Amino acid sequence: MPSYTPPLRDLRFVMEELLDVPAAFKALPAHAENDMDTVMAILEEGGKFASEVIFPLNQSGDREGCTHDKTNFTVKAPKGFKEAYAKYVEGGWAALSCDPEYGGQGLPLTINQAFYEMLNSGNQAWTMYPGLTHGAYECLHAHGTPEQKALYLPKITSGEWTGTMCLTESHCGTDLGMLRTKAEPNADGSYKITGNKIFISSGEHDLAENIIHLVLARLPDAPVGSKGISLFIVPKFIPNADQSIGARNPIFCTGLEHKMGIHGNATAQIALDGATGWLVGAPNKGLAAMFVMMNAARIGVGMQSLGLTEVAYQNALAYAKDRIQMRSLSGPKAPDKPADPIIVHADVRKMLLTAKAYAEGGRVLSLFCALLIDTYLNHPDEAKRAEAEEMVALLTPIVKAFITDNGWLATSHCLQVFGGHGFIAEWGMEQYVRDSRINMLYEGTNTIQSLDLLGRKVLGNKGATLKKLGAMMEDFAEECEGIEAMKEFIEPMLKAAELQATLTFEIGSAAQSNPDVVGAAAVDYMRVAGHAVFAYWWARMAKIALEKQDSGDDFYKAKLQTARFYFAKLLPEIETCAATARTGLKPLMETEYALA
Repeated sequence: MPSYTPPLRDLRFVMEELLDVPAAFKALPAHAENDMDTVMAILEEGGKFASEVIFPLNQSGDREGCTHDKTNFTVKAPKGFKEAYAKYVEGGWAALSCDPEYGGQGLPLTINQAFYEMLNSGNQAWTMYPGLTHGAYECLHAHGTPEQKALYLPKITSGEWTGTMCLTESHCGTDLGMLRTKAEPNADGSYKITGNKIFISSGEHDLAENIIHLVLARLPDAPVGSKGISLFIVPKFIPNADQSIGARNPIFCTGLEHKMGIHGNATAQIALDGATGWLVGAPNKGLAAMFVMMNAARIGVGMQSLGLTEVAYQNALAYAKDRIQMRSLSGPKAPDKPADPIIVHADVRKMLLTAKAYAEGGRVLSLFCALLIDTYLNHPDEAKRAEAEEMVALLTPIVKAFITDNGWLATSHCLQVFGGHGFIAEWGMEQYVRDSRINMLYEGTNTIQSLDLLGRKVLGNKGATLKKLGAMMEDFAEECEGIEAMKEFIEPMLKAAELQATLTFEIGSAAQSNPDVVGAAAVDYMRVAGHAVFAYWWARMAKIALEKQDSGDDFYKAKLQTARFYFAKLLPEIETCAATARTGLKPLMETEYALA
């Protein structure tokens, strides 16, 4: 049976020693009173909820899955999920980073994101129910009318009502401009919504008394394409003015998808049969409003794979220390046993360290982005807010794509550590592999994220934001001048940054004559960009570890060794990715016979 221990020591290191979160909070009036002890007290309790309440339901929820009643269109979540959700609501966890005006605790998003990492380690399928709800909260908080906020946000904030985003249709996934769901105006200012949606995570369940669907649909006179999409609130039960439950709205779950993973989450087929909805934001501007939720979800999906990477690593490490197989090539390491623990074997260590390095690097990048969001939402200086928003826009596709790519690789490595036992369900590892695979697909596939990064976020502003990221690396390199021990980290970090800058220029130049070049290079470019960012953060972590390696706390020695592994074994991938990106279109497009 698998186990999970919340990584509180590393969370504290990242937040206190690396990112200096307490100082960052002090610059934000809304969060200035949150010191590190307060943060860790919250996360300690959150870790208990993740490890003690929802983690024990992970395997059973996967085996049981959700149950759909076709006679009344209802869905029952796996055994224990509803009771765990009740404890989540009772504990006030849903309200953690929500606006106090609507019953929230007003805590920084940074704390909420750290909490969500642990939830995802505990049980990704369960965590999707509150995770999507928080996204719906953010969307309505940003774009809802005062009346909509007053009616819906208190119940969403408390967790009594959950939320979804209803985007996808069977004929269109990412290409939302093709959607066909219709919205016809009613005399009372509401709309009649008709259409069908698929792949709606948490689309129907028995965890909460109401589900608030945010639905994309077209008005009768809407322009074609993405410019003609509007956003609507379509509740399962239409609430009365006093927030009590009213009439059942004709929005029904007609079936559940049969999936590779995340069996404990209800991925629903949704039919809207003249359901009543209310417009959110301006007509035909629904995609922009929904992007508040989608961008939050993209960072959230990165956190899902981060959580899976961490828990898979913990279990693979424990197994490698216990399992004995063969002898070390250099001679017995456990002569009192019939074979050595497999952790003595070099390739087992490589697999374990790959997962560890990607988990710890992903944790830093995710929390850095959360801190940037707290900054652009709360900093009193308008310039600081704009700067933070610009940087998080650049990093969001990297969080989503790079961390989820790494999560798929890491969970697969961790399964491999178990050998044949990894393929057997009772050990839990094959579930982590299955669950991690969806994270590369939804909220925009990783290819879409790569195109967004290279096409929009980098080339779209002629590399202006990328140069700011490069300046951060150069400033850190100057800070380390004269520190001989830092050369092994600074030199490859700068080399990675230079390679990315050169590659950006080459692709941008080639794309002027043929934009398809961007599509051919984007996925390789994402790997280069992700590693360049990780190299920066691993170099910063190495500096702290070097300074404290003789403190008596082995944590810093472990951090330093992991940094050295990352730079030696993982960062060199950028050379191959750059080489394949530079091959251009010909090997892909001149393939009329190969793909006939």
